[in-house]
Amino acid sequence: MKKLLLATALVGFGGVALAQDVVRLGTEGAYPPYNFINDAGEVDGFERKFGDELCKRAALTCEWTTNEWDSIIPNLQSGNYDVIIAGMSITDEREEIVDFTQAYIPPASSAYLALSADADLMSGAVAAQTSTIQAAFVAENGMQVVEYATPEETVAAVKNGEAVAVLADKDYLKPIAAESNGELVLLAKEESIGGGVGMAFRDSDDAVREKFDAAITSMKEDGTLNAMILEYFGPEAKTW
Repeated sequence: MKKLLLATALVGFGGVALAQDVVRLGTEGAYPPYNFINDAGEVDGFERKFGDELCKRAALTCEWTTNEWDSIIPNLQSGNYDVIIAGMSITDEREEIVDFTQAYIPPASSAYLALSADADLMSGAVAAQTSTIQAAFVAENGMQVVEYATPEETVAAVKNGEAVAVLADKDYLKPIAAESNGELVLLAKEESIGGGVGMAFRDSDDAVREKFDAAITSMKEDGTLNAMILEYFGPEAKTW
């Protein structure tokens, strides 16, 4: 894995200098519309466009890499990449391990996807992706949770009867329901969990985090971020 090199400092956003030539952005590549792998085998989605714009504004050279969700924080800590930009919700528990930027997506609703609108969430297991705020919520609220490594597996669990529903970001589940031809439906019940979505960094990387934070602020102030959110998540999405 390519290491960060000490080189001539790059003068970036806000005049802060960094002794780094490349900043490696780590994402999952499996959670559309946040991030996914396109037909060309490249990282795509909202976070690709958003991340590229941040790097441009911060005058940073960035490269993308993917990592499975369940080990995405350990591999940040071990130096396999420098930033997590993967639809990660800001929580108190995660802030004990990593440092976050300000949120770039406001706290959004989590929804349940099931085979029928009258599904009883207490009658069986509720699926959630492992190490997510949704998995913790299900376990903490009297429901039986069954965890899966990927978001695709959580939906498959509902289809094959392993779970009565899946709890995930509504932005992820809504298009799945729409494309299922009525096989899957969103329940009326929704949950508000987490403090919005932010970029995660090692505790020692304050200089890099501050540059990205400044770039996020600039995108909020000039309306660019809201335009991107609406482009990828639709007119009903929460904005700044």
